[in-house]
Amino acid sequence: MPIHRRTLLIGSAQLGAAAGAAAMLGGLPTPASAAPKDLWQEFTDNPFDHPQVPNVAYAGYRTGESLPRREVRANVLKYGARNDGSADASAAINKAIADVGAKGGGAVLLPAGRYRIDHIIQLGHSNVTLRGEGSGRTTLHAPHSLEGIVGKNRDRYGSSTKSAWSWSGGLVWVCHRDRLHDLIDAIRHRRWPDEGWTGNKGDKDEVITTISADASRGAFSITVADGGKLRPAQRVLLQLSDDREHSLLKHMCGDIPGTAKYPWAKKTKLLSLTPFVWPVRIAKVNGDRITLAQPLPLAVRRDWKPRLTTMCPVVTDSGVEGLTIEMAKTERPKHLEDKGFNGLAFQCAWDCWADDVRVVNSDNGILLVSAKGITVQRTRISGRGQHHSYACRQQSHDNLFDDFIIDEFTTKPTPGSIHHGIDVEGLSCGNVWSRGQMAAGTFDTHRALPFGNVRTEITINNNGLHGGSDDAGPLYGARFTHWNIEVTNKRAGCVKIDDVAPYSATVGISKVTNSGQTDRPDFSGPLRSRLESYGDTSVTPANLYVAQRDLRHRRNG
Repeated sequence: MPIHRRTLLIGSAQLGAAAGAAAMLGGLPTPASAAPKDLWQEFTDNPFDHPQVPNVAYAGYRTGESLPRREVRANVLKYGARNDGSADASAAINKAIADVGAKGGGAVLLPAGRYRIDHIIQLGHSNVTLRGEGSGRTTLHAPHSLEGIVGKNRDRYGSSTKSAWSWSGGLVWVCHRDRLHDLIDAIRHRRWPDEGWTGNKGDKDEVITTISADASRGAFSITVADGGKLRPAQRVLLQLSDDREHSLLKHMCGDIPGTAKYPWAKKTKLLSLTPFVWPVRIAKVNGDRITLAQPLPLAVRRDWKPRLTTMCPVVTDSGVEGLTIEMAKTERPKHLEDKGFNGLAFQCAWDCWADDVRVVNSDNGILLVSAKGITVQRTRISGRGQHHSYACRQQSHDNLFDDFIIDEFTTKPTPGSIHHGIDVEGLSCGNVWSRGQMAAGTFDTHRALPFGNVRTEITINNNGLHGGSDDAGPLYGARFTHWNIEVTNKRAGCVKIDDVAPYSATVGISKVTNSGQTDRPDFSGPLRSRLESYGDTSVTPANLYVAQRDLRHRRNG
């Protein structure tokens, strides 16, 4: 699959401010005599607790490791699959995956050809790679939607028309086999399953130990009540509960003054997402002092009842690579009426990947739902219009979308349909979209208070709309950064965010206008955002994620 991108300029030199660019701090122009320090140099001086720029150097598979290349352990043709599209191959593919998973892992090969899949391909085992021979040679063809395979999936609020397949599920679904079985069973029996890290009923978390001392954002170490219950490499959930004053949610927004007057109690969908949960690996145990594998994205305060807990079963170290997922070409449904022609979904998956994957004619291209440390690289979304091309939902953290393409639609949008583009929502943080070409969509921040996410080195025809209902809360939490963005149609909405997002940084975007602006600030008063090098996309470093990653590696030796 050919991937076209703008030239990547990797460097750690200082960021040159464009002549005449407006530097913004606290929503007010900074006088020339008091110009702020160069933003990149500021970050290098304070890489773990910069007020506007999050540290995303730990995003992706195993906090940034190269993807593994596993030995082939099964060939689906030997399981009876046909690669001429003449018969359903899903049972043979799923059997090969299960056999390889039961034996400890390896790659399941789909030789070049076209495979019809009438049912969901379930990647429910750890250490398994589903591997085609390239997205231009191996195709999974899905003639049926998730609604046709599983049944109708209505939203949790009892709507008779809204389909939850509009934001969940995949015809290739990376999710632990027990969890996925329960999810499908619940949907078929008209029960709304909990999508998140603590299981279908939200009851799979047990406290391992409480955290006994406050810790600062960016810290690697925490103090726990009982370190004897933890071990290096253990995977845990760090959980924080909000209080009556909603001080945790306010902290996610940077504790700006406007948060004091915000009607938090009315944001019922947002409140249903708490507690905040952040999966993390334990790096070191020294008595009751615990070192984490990456820095804290938020402060930890004892008022929020901080604890480390277990979670539901997760899939780790599994991937999908070298194939196209092509759906039957249908008319794009109206908004929220999707049937579930969804390509690839990662749910409760941790340290997994997609590489050289193309999705064609989808309602949703690639969905991450309660996913952590996923690398999605060299991917492409094509065909008729989508609802979401890419999405991070339901407390998905530290995922990397690198080298991605959203093609121009092959058909005109259906009246009443909406394309969001690249979406992040639901208290998700630490996610990165890097080196992208977007012929359609927008930078969708879908309410429900995502924070600390980065979009960098992207060219976009900015024609989509953000989503999210009012009761889902703020569009933006603190520390969103848009860095080196070329907007070909000059539309500002959802890209130039200095007047919308608290404690944000908009750096090196092309000149835009407010025509068609749909995002509005949720908070009154100063936002303490930054606008730098406006109108100049030749900023250095050209790619914020790559520069942060390289800085991390240099300082770690």
